[in-house]
Formats: sequence, structure tokens, C-alpha cells
Amino acid sequence: MRRFVPQTLPVWVLAIVIAGLLIIQVTTLVLVARDRNSANEVVDYYRLNDRVYATVQLMHAEAPDARAALASGLAHSGYGVTVSAAPAVSNSIAGNDQLAELEDILVARLAKFGVLDARVRRDPGRQPRPAQDGSDSGSDVGDVEADLLQVATGFAASDKLTASVQFSDGQWLNLIQPITPPVPVLTLESLPLYAVAAGLVLLAAAWAIRRLTAPYRVMESAVRRLGDDIKSPPLPETGSREIRAAARALNVMQRKLRDYVEGREQLAAALAHDLRTPMTRMRIRLSLLRGSRLREELAADLADIEAIASSVIDFATFEVSDEKPERIDFRSLVEAVADGFGAASLASAPGQGRALVCVARPVALKRCVTNLVQNAVKYGKRAQLSLRGNGDRILLTISDEGPGIPPAQLDAVFAPFVRIDGSRSRETGGHGLGLAIARNIARDAGGDITLANRPRGGLEATLTLPLAA
Repeated sequence: MRRFVPQTLPVWVLAIVIAGLLIIQVTTLVLVARDRNSANEVVDYYRLNDRVYATVQLMHAEAPDARAALASGLAHSGYGVTVSAAPAVSNSIAGNDQLAELEDILVARLAKFGVLDARVRRDPGRQPRPAQDGSDSGSDVGDVEADLLQVATGFAASDKLTASVQFSDGQWLNLIQPITPPVPVLTLESLPLYAVAAGLVLLAAAWAIRRLTAPYRVMESAVRRLGDDIKSPPLPETGSREIRAAARALNVMQRKLRDYVEGREQLAAALAHDLRTPMTRMRIRLSLLRGSRLREELAADLADIEAIASSVIDFATFEVSDEKPERIDFRSLVEAVADGFGAASLASAPGQGRALVCVARPVALKRCVTNLVQNAVKYGKRAQLSLRGNGDRILLTISDEGPGIPPAQLDAVFAPFVRIDGSRSRETGGHGLGLAIARNIARDAGGDITLANRPRGGLEATLTLPLAA
């Protein structure tokens, strides 16, 4: 059921526009039909009132026998005129308030002609009999004649108004008048016009909604890009006032985040760098402690401190580096890194060409691959590398023969200064920054690094990078 519910803002707005258009169209058609029927009803009452008045004016002074002759001359198809001793409308009580008011109007207007009573009734229409002479079905019928025949058929089938008026001598004049048949607002002829109008409105609405929501899509992509790369270009502050304000706020937030991150990184790098001066003095003083039993222990501790300081500097200065991205032959880079480790080997993939080119910072990307291979050699004795292309991605798989990592900590090892107890302890070297630096470099290039334990033992690291266009 949820798949039928709009999932995006433009679709929601378009659905609301379509629903509003349908409601407006249906409501308009209903109101037009009701107003048209109401107007036709008033016109029919007017026509009956005027016809009765004219007929009474013509007949009131005539003798009863002469009235009958006049009535037969005035009657024609659909409009009956008769005189009789009894009224055609036998019920003296009107069917509704409108007819009762019409009766009062007739009596008031015709009182000067000696009219004593007036009655009006509405009778249901009857289906017209089919024409016998074929005059309405010939191929030589013109448009005007066809329209007249259609109107005549509608009047013949419509309801009738019957009025009975009593003269002063007791004779009744009966008139029958057809009611104007209701004309449908929506017909086969008018349906294409409504469809074209609705289609044009929908096209204009879709175009306007797309133009209106375009800045939001740009902002969405900019926010996503900011999450991947805090150094991404700022948003252009163009468009409506609201869009400009949102873009300006986003650019200010990005600038503050960059200043904050760069400040923290430069602070860490400065602290680690400043530690080198006292560490150098300590190393000089250690060289004077010849024959002391603490000399070797202090030298080992000092070496650990220097390694930690170097790692912190590397980690902190990675983001503030000014190295520019370039097109890189990734296979050549991996081969060069693998050649630097005696326990690392790159498997040849049959059918794979050498055109595995990516866009990244060369020194940083080499550092990323080096960290992964170094970890595999350090903790897993050997590093087996496999490189292949997969659609628009480059996949580098590095497998080792070590004990692996507990599944619950496969993602935690990417955090800075995190080391796994046991086989990956301080005694084996490292300070928990290699994987953190490698993943940051990979993500900066639009890729990522994932870890997984091999079924037969060991750890498998997969570096994914986008293939350059």
C-alpha cells in the first residue's frame, strides 16, 4: 500500500494539484448544471405566464363556442390549447411553493379579464415516438436542421407544465407547455476540450513544480556532498529569497565546520610536532646514560612516543593537505606498493586490462593502499592482493592469513586509536590510526573500505573506488 503513496515532495505537490483540479472541475460542472436548470425553470415559468396572459387577453371577450375555435387554431404539436367545462388540472392545491406562487401571479395579472381561478401542474414527460417519414435520418439534413430536430425531440420528451384558467362564465382554458429539457454540461463534444484544458494545466503545474523544487534538489545533493567532503564547493546563493537564505545558512555552516575541523587538526598536529623537541633532548640525554640498566627501556618508550607523534601528525594533516586530485593508473600504483613488501603478492586477473583509472590525490591514495597492505603483512603474515573492475567501480581485495577480527568490532577498528586486544596488540606495533587514515582517504576519493573475516581464516579488506570517466 505504501508504494502507491507519493514519496517525494514534487509528486506530493503534483498529486495535490491534480486532486484540487478534479475537485474544482467537478464542483464547477455541478454548479453550472444546477444554475442552468434553475435559470431554465424561471424562463419556463415566464414563458407560461406570458402565454397564458396573451391567450386569455385574446379569448376573454369571446363566446364559449368561439373560444373553442380559437383554441383549435392556436394549438400545435407540443403546445396544447383547449377549452372545457372542467379544468385539466383537477387538484386545486399546487405541487410546490413555486407553482403556488405562479398561480397567485396569474390570478393577480388576469383579474382584469374576469379570471376567477388559476391552477398549474407539472407532468412527467413521455418518450417521443420515432419519426415515420424519415425526415430526421436523411443524409441531406443540414447542421441547423439536425439541431432543430434534436431540440424538438428533447422538448417532446421533457416534462410539461399544464395551466388551467377559469373565465368569469365558468369555462376553463387549458394550456400545455413543454419545459426546456436539461442540457448536459459535459458531452462527447465538450469532453476533448475539458481534457485538453486539464492536460495543459497539469503540464504547466508539473513544469512549475519542477522549477520550484529544483533548488531543493540542488541543496539535497549539496548536503550529501558536504557529508562526504567538507571541502566541497559552496552552494550558489541564487533563486528566491527563501532559497538564498537557506543556501547562505548552509554555506555558513560548512565554513564553520571546516574552520572547526581544521582548527582541531592543526592543534593536534602542532602538539605532536612540538613534542619532537623535548623528545630529541631526551634522546640526547639518553645517549649519556651509558651502562645504565634503564637506558634500553627508556629508549623503547621514547621510540613509542615518537611513533605515536608521527601517526598523529599524519592523521591530523591529512584533511588540511593541499594536494590536488589527479587521474591515476590504479593498477600501476598497486603494483608499486606490492613490490615494496616482500610478503605481498598481486594476483594476475585474466581478461582484465590495465585501464583501471581513478581520480584521487596520488600521495594520499598510495598511503591508503600502503596502510592496508602493511596491516595485512603485520597482522596476517602475508598479503594477497586482487584487483579487478566491476562496472563503474574498482575493487582491490587484500587478504591475509591472520586470526581475523571479532565480527562485532569490524567497524570499530576504523575509529582513531582503536586496537584489538590479543593478536593485534601494542606488541605487534601500530597505534590504531592506519585504518582510520586509509578509510578517510578512500572516502575522500568517493570510495570506501570494508572488512570481512574469511571463511577459511584471515581477514579480507576491500577498497572500492569509482572508475574515472
